[in-house]
Amino acid sequence: MKKFIEEFKAFALRGNMMDMAVGVIIGGGFTGIVTSLTDNGINPLLNFITGAETYTLQNIAGFGSKFISDFVNFLILAFVLFCLLKGINKLMSLGQKKEEAVEKISTKVCPFCLSEIPLEATRCAHCTSVLEEK
Repeated sequence: MKKFIEEFKAFALRGNMMDMAVGVIIGGGFTGIVTSLTDNGINPLLNFITGAETYTLQNIAGFGSKFISDFVNFLILAFVLFCLLKGINKLMSLGQKKEEAVEKISTKVCPFCLSEIPLEATRCAHCTSVLEEK
């Protein structure tokens, strides 16, 4: 079960999967801005120009407040998404740093020729010197 969860985590947090999720969420948020602009700005303007409807100052002012509200909602959505992704990336980098630290500890330096050799080696592969066990 643990291996299954690790495989799912690797699948879900893969770079292109996260990019696709961000695209879908931002696209959904941007839809609200476009809809607001169309319903509250462009359509009333076209109706006014063609004479289909008459508008008062209240109707015109309502467009600004509705559009700004939708735009602020989009900015909040984008900010929350940014914070979530930043946290996920931070967690992913912590796991990678631990793996790198383990790899660095797996070698040592030969005291005679100063070449890098495996930690468990008892003889240097480069200069063939016998190494003291510590």
